[in-house]
Amino acid sequence: MGMNIVDRIDDRVKVNHVLISVSDKSGLDELIPALVRVNPSIRIFSTGGTFGAIEKILGDAAEKHLVQVSDYTGQPETQGGLVKTLDFKIYLGILTETYNDSHKEDLKRTAAVPIDMVVVNLYPFASTVAKEGVSVEEARSNIDIGGPTMVRASAKNYLRVASVVNPSDYGTLVTALESNDGATDLAMRYDLAVKAFEHTATYDRHIADYLAKQAPENVSGCYNAS
Repeated sequence: MGMNIVDRIDDRVKVNHVLISVSDKSGLDELIPALVRVNPSIRIFSTGGTFGAIEKILGDAAEKHLVQVSDYTGQPETQGGLVKTLDFKIYLGILTETYNDSHKEDLKRTAAVPIDMVVVNLYPFASTVAKEGVSVEEARSNIDIGGPTMVRASAKNYLRVASVVNPSDYGTLVTALESNDGATDLAMRYDLAVKAFEHTATYDRHIADYLAKQAPENVSGCYNAS
């Protein structure tokens, strides 16, 4: 199996396309207007409740800047939002490398765009299982799949993509974009990648620890097995 080994990148990457899908929507009311202010041509791809929150923040400007992920991919969300972002076009856009001609051809072939920033935080698993009387099934339903995949993909491609997982970083991010004509630099993307992998590692640790503590009767008691 061949490896993608990169020896040439752009230090600064203009943020033209952003994918946003967050459980914690705090700070969006400041982040979204700032992104549009920094780049008046920016396009924001989003899903579900996050799409609705951003649409409200943007108001009349939503038509220009906001794109439903399902409209972009051509695949509607499944029941209950079970599958929203797990799509070839999404991950091609995140993982595309600047100087890879094959990737450029794939973008053209699929009418996809390179995604320059991913703003994602995950389902509240830890806070869910901390509540009194939570069943194993309720815990299972709060295991995020698409979120960690987007975080990991964008963090892996820190060569070009900024992976933002914590609303506390929005202010620093906006200041940097304003100072760099709407671009991120490699040092920032690398720092954000470290935080992203810490985020998913902690998330998976919570899940593993919780499941390991459950007695078999707690698991089987949630279901009517036939």
